[in-house]
Amino acid sequence: MATQKILVIDDSKVIRMRVKEMLPQGNVEIIEAQDGVQGLNLIRAEQPSLIMLDFLLPKMSGWEVYQEIEKSPELHSIPLVVMSGRKEEITEKLPEPFKYFSFVGKPFEKKQLIEAIQDATKKARSRPVAATSSSGGGSQSGGDNSAMEAEIKALKQQMSKMNNEIEGLKKQLVQLVGFIKQKLK
Repeated sequence: MATQKILVIDDSKVIRMRVKEMLPQGNVEIIEAQDGVQGLNLIRAEQPSLIMLDFLLPKMSGWEVYQEIEKSPELHSIPLVVMSGRKEEITEKLPEPFKYFSFVGKPFEKKQLIEAIQDATKKARSRPVAATSSSGGGSQSGGDNSAMEAEIKALKQQMSKMNNEIEGLKKQLVQLVGFIKQKLK
């Protein structure tokens, strides 16, 4: 049975086959997706050890898949390698240096791919763990709970302050509408 699952999301069968050929043989299962929707579904279902993501994909772009990964703290620990022949399309949305993923430009050689995987793995390990997933889904320690409670309290205070500001703005708006109606008479 494979100890590692590597998900390759690319609309090009040639690229998927090329990546598969370049990856080390052994206890590795290669899973393939040909579009962003299929890729995102496989990420959630399979929890791969590594994600190789093309940036330009049909149905759901690599950018949209990346945004979904960023929304899910449980997916942050998965190393991510973004592949593209047009790096400028990535840097338009995410400036360099890429903090949470590695980039490899198409076409690439085996050495470049391996270096990108190593870099992505290093970045994933050094990424701060979100408080909600720090214990792997089990019970959390008292320190984590008190930190979360303090954060929730701070957020509630912030919401209360914002609600007060909204009420003040509503009053000002009513006054402004009254003033305008008065001037129009």
